[in-house]
Amino acid sequence: MGIDIGIIGGTGGMGRWFARFFEKEGNTIHVSGRKSGMNAAEMAGTCQVVIVSVPIGVTGTVINTVGPYMRENALLMDLTSLKREPVTAMLESSVSEVIGCHPLFGPHVESMAGQNVVLCPARGNRWLPWLKGILGKNGASIVEATPEKHDRMMAIVQGLNHFNTIAMGMVLSRTGVDMSELLQFSTPNFRTKMEVLERVFCRNPGLYAEIVTMNPDARHLIDLYGKIITELKDVIDGADTSKLAEIIGRQSLFHQCQ
Repeated sequence: MGIDIGIIGGTGGMGRWFARFFEKEGNTIHVSGRKSGMNAAEMAGTCQVVIVSVPIGVTGTVINTVGPYMRENALLMDLTSLKREPVTAMLESSVSEVIGCHPLFGPHVESMAGQNVVLCPARGNRWLPWLKGILGKNGASIVEATPEKHDRMMAIVQGLNHFNTIAMGMVLSRTGVDMSELLQFSTPNFRTKMEVLERVFCRNPGLYAEIVTMNPDARHLIDLYGKIITELKDVIDGADTSKLAEIIGRQSLFHQCQ
């Protein structure tokens, strides 16, 4: 039997994706955007589950708006790329059950099959089995973590990763190289990287800017990145191929290389 699910930010990419997803599971979906749909009180009064799917920078404000209206037997959850601040805000502003959720994919995927989803259960035990059941039935790989561990992992998976992509894109831009000509010389791996660059620079720069700047755990990694760039530059400036190979070979990142 379906339930009423409200999605604040349901007109955006991930909100719209999950609106379709939950609707296919037989639920009634209520969507609100910045200028349309139910207000916070109406949505909390109507829906057993309310999902916040808005940009990171306004997530706390939205949670604090809807949280006070949530009922004790309902579920408040978010889909944000960071978890510490949203989960804290949900706990402090509501009496409902709380689950932080981070789908580790974008709205371009066709289904949840094979995709990773992180859950940060924070209060209550009624709705967690329901959520895990519906995600698992659709093929998601579910991992539970604390908000703190999630954000530490995202500092690498998203923060450092996107920072590296932004830096590479800026280098390419400043070379003045013609991209159509560059692609004529590209390898399959480079073309894959260029697709990532296009996604970051062309589709939603604000999202990636928030991911890199708003996760405090990413900052020390970016500091380390800068130091390593300097170390590698010194070796490359000396044209010391043997030393660079030695540096690469002694890293313990991939144990199968040993």
